[in-house]
This record gives sequence, structure tokens and C-alpha cells, in this order.
Amino acid sequence: MLLRSSGVGMNSAMDDINLIQEAQRNHLVVREIGEEIDLEIGPGDDDPSFGNTTLIGGPPRESSTEEHDESKQTRMVSQLPNNSQDMSNNQSGKRKKKVVKRWREEWADTYKWAYVDVKDGTARIFCSVCREYGRKHRRNPYGNEGSRNMQMSALEEHNNSLLHKEALRLQMASKDKIIIDKPVYVKALMSKTAGSILEVTLKRDPHEAEFIQVVQEAVHALERVIAKNSHYVSIMERLVEPERTIVFRVPWVDDRGETHVNRGFRVQFNQSMGPCRGGIRFHPSMNLSIAKFLGFEQTLKNALSPYKLGGAAGGSDFDPKGKSDNEVMQFCQSFMSEMYRYLGPDKDLPSEEMGVGTREMGYLFGQYRRLAGQFQGSFTGPRIFWSGSSLRPEATGYGLVFFAHLILADMNKELKGLRCVVSGSGKIAMHVLEKLIAYGAVPISVSDSRGYLVDEDGFDYMKISFLRDIKAQHRSLRDYSKTYARSKYFDEAKPWSERCDLAFACASQNEIDQSDAINLVNSGCRILVEGSNMPCTPDAADVLRKASVLVAPAMAAGAGGVVAGELELNHECSLLHWSPEDFESKLQEAMKQTYQRAIKAATDFGYQKESPEALVHGSVISAFLTIAQAMTDQGCV
Repeated sequence: MLLRSSGVGMNSAMDDINLIQEAQRNHLVVREIGEEIDLEIGPGDDDPSFGNTTLIGGPPRESSTEEHDESKQTRMVSQLPNNSQDMSNNQSGKRKKKVVKRWREEWADTYKWAYVDVKDGTARIFCSVCREYGRKHRRNPYGNEGSRNMQMSALEEHNNSLLHKEALRLQMASKDKIIIDKPVYVKALMSKTAGSILEVTLKRDPHEAEFIQVVQEAVHALERVIAKNSHYVSIMERLVEPERTIVFRVPWVDDRGETHVNRGFRVQFNQSMGPCRGGIRFHPSMNLSIAKFLGFEQTLKNALSPYKLGGAAGGSDFDPKGKSDNEVMQFCQSFMSEMYRYLGPDKDLPSEEMGVGTREMGYLFGQYRRLAGQFQGSFTGPRIFWSGSSLRPEATGYGLVFFAHLILADMNKELKGLRCVVSGSGKIAMHVLEKLIAYGAVPISVSDSRGYLVDEDGFDYMKISFLRDIKAQHRSLRDYSKTYARSKYFDEAKPWSERCDLAFACASQNEIDQSDAINLVNSGCRILVEGSNMPCTPDAADVLRKASVLVAPAMAAGAGGVVAGELELNHECSLLHWSPEDFESKLQEAMKQTYQRAIKAATDFGYQKESPEALVHGSVISAFLTIAQAMTDQGCV
């Protein structure tokens, strides 16, 4: 389902902010904020006049004379004083009329379980859990007629619904959340030539939302490049199609002897610059769209770094959380039994990603060595005593802070004393906290899938150690508040509304939506550093751009992992050992080169250095031009 952004979102930088905040916070899918929504029901099945709502903008339906008269009567009743309305209702023995209420905060929470869609040409309110509609799922938030003591809230009646209970039971049994399909929003392009690239991608992979999103961002950044040289259109059309896509099954046996089957992915996107380098992600949400999005992003990231490499990504929908070491080993060995034939120092060099740490990389490498019959330094991230540089786990997190330092230095500012909000609580987020403290900044937050923790006094090294213990024991971040009274944990929330100067997004893709971006702007944030790949939705990116918030893209700011991987391989080849000081010095120099390349490319194509788009577009331009030159030299391959 494709929607053009001209009909969605804000018409100006901060229009309808309050309404958008309410709608997004309560997860109600509202196409046009401020429209009137029909929320009333009658006894029995759905009211046939419910389809007259203009909320979705579905096909218009001609109303009958009877329906027109009923609607007219409803409007007349609504204009009477309250007492007159009550008298009119009591006198009337007919069933209750439709009532139209405007989106208001006083009943917004009631409908956090609801979304609106068109069914058979009629707009209806659906249950977000069981995706059904009807009498038990469409209730007037003000309750039934009569005494207020007898009124039942919409949410209470919905929770009593048999349909909802069954859906909830199935949801809990599978331990997976049922997610509503997200529409793909397509921005209008200034150039028809650039638009043709996106059009091809949409036709070929219409359901791969994450991949379409990352391609769309790249095409937008390259509009001025393509306008100067139409030759780049054919290059881009080849670049957005992976060289090789591998999808395979991964059967494994758990500790109880039960057999499971997961799906494995490896997308080798482009090898024109050298052998592929890219992460392996183990997460339940992993699919082909995410694998392609990560591979495309990694291709550009590697080309932007000082080290010339191709790009790849992959993983599985396997969830290592809660699994024993033996179960993880069984899965990793089965995964690598299929993958090993596509890997090697001159083919593909896998590295850590979400859900894959030292334990998983060790098991994967062990099975690869067993099947390949040789000990090759083509894996990054295993244990220090047999492979890897001394600061490999810290590289990405430290690199983010080094990149922020470079941005502030160009503004004649420094990190010391600045209040920083950090999302996530994995290895990247923890190392960001460490380095921020080293620079004298004040990091105040971390988050997980259930909420976020804020410490008004800021974290220190002792507090970070305590946080690591909590995570290692698989406890909730809420336990931190039991020890530090000045801290607070917020359920089902994100840290972007906390007052801050800088923000570091280190959780997952699309973690910052439109309302989160508005909260960031209102909280005083002036710089957003992307630690996770593509953390902003297209709507969020528009909000930040219009508010002149400078964004440091993950493509450039997250290059620390690429640098560390290359230092690891150089270390193994030269038999040298990088000390922490040497490693940090090499990392800082590499991040500086990456930053300078992005800024130079942006200024070469007319973007001001202070522009919020400079780093975002400059990073894509620099990386693309490097890849395009290699692809041109090598011919049509």
C-alpha cells in the first residue's frame, strides 16, 4: 500500500504538533489529524452509515434518504443544550443515534488499541490485537445511555470481547506481537530521472518497507549528483540490486530434544570495492527486507570509510535470548553449515550485529574452521586471546562520540557539561556512555524494549558497571531505580522527551517516529548521532530537518566497527598488538577522515556546512561516487 506524503504528515515545520503527539503516542493510525471520527454503535451488527466517515479518504458512498434524515436529526440533537438532549433521548424509544466526537485527549487513551481501515469500501475501526471489527470492538468512549455509574468504557468492553481474548491467548502463546502492516510512504522527488530509480525498486520489491526506505533516502541525497550526470542512473539501478541473495533454512534441536526451524539470510550487495564486510543479526524481526536494507547501508558505509570494502549483511529470525549455550551452539553450527561456502577472506567477512556477540561469533567461527579446514582471520569480534584487537567491542560506541566531538569542534564547542540522551542498553550504548563520561559530558538515559531509565544526576563508571550487571543477569532496568533514588524508569516510553543537548540513537531501525522527533526538538536537542542503522522514520527525518537539528548519519558516525575490523585483520597479518592508546588514535584518525569526506562531498554539491542535510547527503554522495567509479571501471558486471 503506497501513500504519497503530500497527503500525510505536517504541512509546515510544527503544524498540529499537539494533535500529532497525541495520535502517535497512543498508536492510533489516523490519516488526517483533526478529522471527526464516528465512534458510536447501535445494537447488533455495524451501523451501515458508519462508512460515511471521511477519516480514511476511502471511496465516497451515496447515502439513502433515510440515512440522510437520521444524520440530520443527529446534528440537530447535538446542537441542543445538555438538558434538552437528555429529555430528547428519554422521550425517544428508538435506538441510540450515531454520535460524532472530535479527537480529544480525554478519550485518546481509550483507543490506543484501535486503528482505522477500509473493509469492503467502508471505513471501520479495527482491534489492533485481533484485527477484527464489530459491536464488541467499536464503542462510544462516553459509555451507554443512562446513569454514569452504569457506563462501561470502550476499553473495558473490548477487553471482555471473546474475539480479543482469543487473539490475546494466541499472542501470548507465540510470544510474538501481532504487528499491523505499515504503509510505505513515498516522498515526491524533484527529478523525474531520480524518481525512475525509486519506481523500479517499488515495482520489484513492493513489500520490503525497510529496503524501500533506505533506497529512497539514498536517491534523495543523490538528486543533485544524478542531475549533473545521467550516467549515474544506470549505476544506481545496478547498485540497488544485490549481487547475491542467499535464503536458507536452519534446523536445530533444543535441550529438550525438540526440533526447530528458522530462516537464514545473507545478502552480498556489492563487491566492486573488495570482499564483502557486514554483520550477522539474530533477532525475531529479521527478514529479507531488513537484510537487504542492512546490506545496502553497509555497502555505502564501507565505501565511505578509509578502507575499501564491499558490503553485505545477513542473519536469522532466531532469538538467542533465553537460550542455553548448548542451544545457541546448535543453532550457530547449523547456520554456518550452509553459510560457510559463501564466506572467506576474498569473499565475505562476517562481523557482529544485534543478537550476535562474542559467544555467537565463537561458535560460528569454530564451525567455519571445521568445515573449511583452515584457520582464517576472516571473522571479526571473537575473543581477544585468539583473535581480534584489544578494543573491538568498544569501537562503534567510541566512534560515535569521536564523531560528535568533531561536529562540535567545528562549532567551537565541546562535549564537556552537555546533557546527552542515549537509547538502547547494548554494547554500543554502554560504550557511548563510557566515552561521554571521559569527555566530561552528562549522559542521563538508557532504554530497553519495555521502556527507558533516566538518572538526573547522570551516569558515572560505577553506575555503568551496575547497569552491565543488571543486563548480564537479564534483569529489568527498573532494578536500577531501587539502588539510585534520583533515577526513574518509565514503562512503554522512549527517552526523547528528556531535556538534552545531544541525542544518541543506539537501539534499532525506525526507533524515532514523528512524535519522537517533535519531542526531541521540544527538549532542546540540537544534534542527533545515529548509532543504529536508519533510526529515523521518513516523517521524523522531515521534522528534524525543518527544525534545523543536525543529524550525524550512521553511515558516517557508525564507521568505527569497520575501522576496528580492518585493524583486527592488519593485526593478525603483521603479528602486532594494538594497545588501547594506539587503537583509539587510529580510530580517531579514521573517524576524522570519514567526517571530512562527507563534508567535502556536501559542499561540492552546494550544501552549506551548517545545513542539517550536509552530513546526511554528503555521506551518501561521497560513498556513491567511490562505488560508481569502481563499477564504471569494471564494466557491466
